[in-house]
Amino acid sequence: MLSGSDTGIGHALAKYLDSLGFVVFAGVLNKDGPGAEELRRACSQRLSVLQLDVTNSTQIKEAYLTVSEKVQNAGLWGVVNNAGILGFPADGELLPMSTYRHCMEVNFFGAVEVSKTFLPLLRKSQGRLVNMSSMAGGIPLPRYAAYGASKAALSMFSGVMRQELSKWGIKVMAIHPSGFRTGIEGTAEQWDKQEKELLENLPADTRQAYGEEYLLGLRNYLLHLPSHCAPDLSPVLGAVLHALLARRPQGLYTPGKGAYVPLCIFCCFPLWFYDFF
Repeated sequence: MLSGSDTGIGHALAKYLDSLGFVVFAGVLNKDGPGAEELRRACSQRLSVLQLDVTNSTQIKEAYLTVSEKVQNAGLWGVVNNAGILGFPADGELLPMSTYRHCMEVNFFGAVEVSKTFLPLLRKSQGRLVNMSSMAGGIPLPRYAAYGASKAALSMFSGVMRQELSKWGIKVMAIHPSGFRTGIEGTAEQWDKQEKELLENLPADTRQAYGEEYLLGLRNYLLHLPSHCAPDLSPVLGAVLHALLARRPQGLYTPGKGAYVPLCIFCCFPLWFYDFF
């Protein structure tokens, strides 16, 4: 069972696992949307599309009942918490509290509630819980205070659950991909709305401190973000597959160019050196 299958990594992962013969339960934010329709069209009949907004407790419970009815006593082998949002990338001081709250609701609380709800099925099969965190959840990255904090919370949750659930044979993994082109960047309309909210709520002295040129430059940073991201998602798909199938999966996966090196520098060198780097 995986969440966030409308677009990006979740969408590609649903297709990939289906092509390998898995029975896939693909949770989507909109079961009538183009992503869901594409999954129904392109995948086998083994794949089931589930309406699953991870911030909606009722939908999580309904998804659990649907999956539970289909797997019966066999249990569920894997849950992949993939649903996530980026939020407007900007300095932490500039971001409205709504961005912090929204990131936590989707990226952290949603994943926690899905995990807690589906754990009885994983316990039956001694299965796997895979949490899609981020490079920004393991190291501090400028302009990702809200997103990074929510993913860091998810990574810590994964680590604690890995320790606590091991007595039932359940294995828990966190994935920290580097930059991949996933569609999480959102639409122009979404960004226009968030940018407007950000600029309208700035106190005058904060606006003056940063300067209009810098504030307007945030949009250019956002527009050029996809050009710095890898279009090939296969390293992430391979990491999730290993996490699901390996006899001894790693607790932490860092797929993608540049994901591992900054983490090593952050862990092994003085903080001033990491900040300079």
